[in-house]
Amino acid sequence: MLGKNDRTGMTLENLKQALIDHLYYIQGRDEQFATLNDYYMALAYTVRDRLTDRRIKTAQTYFQKDTKVVYYLSAEFLVGRLSANNLINLGIYDEMKEATKKMGLNLEDLLEQEEEPGLGNGGLGRLAACFLDSLATLEIPAMGYGIRYEFGIFDQFIVDGWQRERPDNWLRYGNPWEIARIDYTVEIKLGGHTEAVTDAQGGYRVRWVPQDTVYGVPYDTPIPGYRNNTVNTLRLWSAKASEDFDFQVFDAGQYTQAVAEKTFSENISKVLYPNDNTPQGKELRLQQQYFFVSCSLQDIIRSYLRNHDNFDQFSNKVAIQLNDTHPSIGVAELMRLLIDEHALDWNRAWDITRQTFAYTNHTLLIEALERWSVSLFGRLLPRHLEIIYEINNRFLDEIRRKFPGDRDRLERMSLIQEGDDKHIRMAYLAFVGSHTTNGVAALHTELLKRDVMHDFYEMYPEKFQNKTNGVTPRRWLLMSNPKLSDLITSKIGDRWVKDLSELRKLEAFVDDAEFQKTWREIKQDNKRTLADYIQSDNNLEIDPDSMFDVQVKRIHEYKRQLLNALHVITLYNRIKQHGASPSDVPRTFIFGGKAAPGYFMAKLVIKLINSVAEVVNNDPDVKGLLKVVYLSNFSVSLGQITYPAADLSEQISTAGKEASGTGNMKFALSGALTIGTLDGANVEIREEVGEENFFLFGLDAQEVMAMKAQGYNPLAYYRNNAALKTVIDQIASGFFSPKEPALFKSIVDSLLYKDEYMLLADYQFYVDCQEKVSLAYQDQTQWTRMSILNVARMGKFSSDYTISEYCKSIWHVEPVPVSLEDCELPTPRLKPSLVDQV
Repeated sequence: MLGKNDRTGMTLENLKQALIDHLYYIQGRDEQFATLNDYYMALAYTVRDRLTDRRIKTAQTYFQKDTKVVYYLSAEFLVGRLSANNLINLGIYDEMKEATKKMGLNLEDLLEQEEEPGLGNGGLGRLAACFLDSLATLEIPAMGYGIRYEFGIFDQFIVDGWQRERPDNWLRYGNPWEIARIDYTVEIKLGGHTEAVTDAQGGYRVRWVPQDTVYGVPYDTPIPGYRNNTVNTLRLWSAKASEDFDFQVFDAGQYTQAVAEKTFSENISKVLYPNDNTPQGKELRLQQQYFFVSCSLQDIIRSYLRNHDNFDQFSNKVAIQLNDTHPSIGVAELMRLLIDEHALDWNRAWDITRQTFAYTNHTLLIEALERWSVSLFGRLLPRHLEIIYEINNRFLDEIRRKFPGDRDRLERMSLIQEGDDKHIRMAYLAFVGSHTTNGVAALHTELLKRDVMHDFYEMYPEKFQNKTNGVTPRRWLLMSNPKLSDLITSKIGDRWVKDLSELRKLEAFVDDAEFQKTWREIKQDNKRTLADYIQSDNNLEIDPDSMFDVQVKRIHEYKRQLLNALHVITLYNRIKQHGASPSDVPRTFIFGGKAAPGYFMAKLVIKLINSVAEVVNNDPDVKGLLKVVYLSNFSVSLGQITYPAADLSEQISTAGKEASGTGNMKFALSGALTIGTLDGANVEIREEVGEENFFLFGLDAQEVMAMKAQGYNPLAYYRNNAALKTVIDQIASGFFSPKEPALFKSIVDSLLYKDEYMLLADYQFYVDCQEKVSLAYQDQTQWTRMSILNVARMGKFSSDYTISEYCKSIWHVEPVPVSLEDCELPTPRLKPSLVDQV
């Protein structure tokens, strides 16, 4: 028998015994009949046990010390696979590897069994996951809140060059990392109407009489810090029907109608971002956003009231960060809860709300700043519409006092966009209801102040801050690039894992021939790993000695995967016409990313890339010089083998369109050099790594705006550039789609008659810059030097640094170390849970 202290012990024998116990008692299998998945589940439960001990101690510490807690509200958390990350953060990866080996198992095989939670589209969700990792590593009291989507982002597969989607049923085998907290279930109201009532003191109150109610059930996932005792929590909400079954209707023989309420309710957390091209889709998205925000705010208030009898200390104990506009309904919901449920007066509730919330803006695209139809909003959330109108009336009075007589400003800044179909501007609500608004890169923040939210900046300049995004070095270097991590640690020690600025010490080895040689060998090993994956998944052989030119990210017109494709065709034409030039180096162009299911142009770009690949990869004239690959179903796990293998990182969005980007940081952190525009965090990456170690091209944001203001004519570029004209004519003629010559007409028309994202204006700059890339790559000593300096100078782009800046100037929170010694707890003021009440 293991003693009490051995139950979650970290020794080899403890781990081995725990694996056997969980296999037998949880999975119900012995070693003779166990599958790989059984062993994986046993492993996950073994690790979770060790996290649970720390998670409970963490919660006890926060409660005992009545700490201020950061609550991070995000519609997306793209956490990736958790097993290896948790083993690394606990410091038992090697011990677990040895324990599984002694059982005749391979740890890597077990880790591959884990389903990846696809709870996000890309950068937004991955950033949220990085922030949770950093909050725990920095010992900051924090909790993430989101939705437990039953189906995450779709699985992408390519059929005849086209993206196809199938459901991502990531929960089909269960999720060993989560724990259901049924006792914290909350009730969510939807629809109905409001009624004016008089309270016991004779005051005016409003009662919301809903048409429907839904229950939100929380599921908790532990988030451990790196090599400390802190384990914070990601709490995801799942929608459950208030009535599972109407027996009387069923008894009448109408089964579908009998379960209709359950189906309606549980659709809310069914799928990540339902297509909003239809009225039903729009309504479901709004339901999702309100559902998880209301669940979270009710939970935050419940937690706060365990230690407090009133709301006097609420904003001193609670910091809520709105990750983009998706949770912005929280401003109105917190007001509703404080006024309607807890009987605070308006002014006091509004002061608390504005002192509690902070808002992160993630976009410069006007169409991406969420707006909701007033008619839809009023039908679904009638009480919130009343509250928003009252917030707006008081806000407009503020504007009138500061800018008397400026009617245009009132119209521009109103939370309600007037017109035949009125809309609520959710970004404006988030700003007005928060004490701070931040952008996510220096350029992005300046463009917010200058353009997108200029009126608000003129009125409240003190509310704007910048917090440049970052990535966690645990997953994006230590875990994804272990050989490079080991080399770095052998030279400068391992403090860089928690302080990325330590990487600056690598500059001492930048001209060390032996160090450079090992650096190149590691890159080649990583390239062979990716090449093996491509051979297996794409049935395509690629040359690890070629330059890996990589663009993997969400497919969107402003990210300009199409510009990359135009360059591929340009190189192909040049080699076909003139043969290889002295500056040419063999290149493998690697694309990857998902297009939104309803985004036709993005899907057509994927088809074009695959059509170009079909021609290029089967032409003997360019064999050994060009290859084109499309990685299907790009994910966090696939990113972990793609970023370390890249030689060149494509960050080529139109200047002024990308808020920040984090893929640019992941590439550079693994030694890829960047070709890019002055957009998003590219600007700061170039400043840090040195302009001589960055391949810059294209118009800057001001030049883009000036050219559009003067009347941009893409046809002029087409007519005056023979190489460009040839490329576009080939696409238009059906050269890459002989069975459907007009297939890419939409792309050609978009380029020639609109070119919203200035591809033709930047085309020649890009082609010329790619020539410089080829010449630089021929000098491998210099290229390796540039690669080392890119890694060495990435300290600013750690999410640890970003989070420390949020803590200092937005949240005003301090680290709270956790001891594994028992905490002496005061008796909490327990309240009956919703489950007890119903």
